[in-house]
Amino acid sequence: MRRLLTITLFLFSATLMAQAWGPLQFLVGHWNGEGGGPPGQAAGSFSFTPDVQGKVLVRKSFAEYPPANGKPAWRHDDLTVVYRDETSRQLRAIYFDNEGHVIQYAVNPAADGVVFVTEGASSATRYRLTYASAGTGRLKLKFEIAPPGKDFATYIEASARLAGQ
Repeated sequence: MRRLLTITLFLFSATLMAQAWGPLQFLVGHWNGEGGGPPGQAAGSFSFTPDVQGKVLVRKSFAEYPPANGKPAWRHDDLTVVYRDETSRQLRAIYFDNEGHVIQYAVNPAADGVVFVTEGASSATRYRLTYASAGTGRLKLKFEIAPPGKDFATYIEASARLAGQ
């Protein structure tokens, strides 16, 4: 009986989480990825995990870059917290990395995925991060930067596979 109650509670909370995170639900889990762009070819992983009793979705990520063009190997680490804005009820995110960047995003559903995009004037640097489902347990991501007064240009493209698949 206790086991049945535990399973029932788990399924109920999983259903609530799916409703709470809607377009982001496909991202929940641990992912292994590879990709590249101007910073170089890299390998790394990231995870999206619910935290604070399901009130936020936490993304932790790292990418390791091998030595190239006379530069030593280096590692990029970042943390993103996704939350539902208390007033607007819209999904928002805030990003921090080991290079000192802090980026605030609006989070919007898109065809086959979700887009994190900064809001603001085109006179400021803008960022866009797109996650798109590429089939069961697979996804593609693209990080774009728009310098002041310019259009978005791809900075990093990568693919990822859900751990264990």
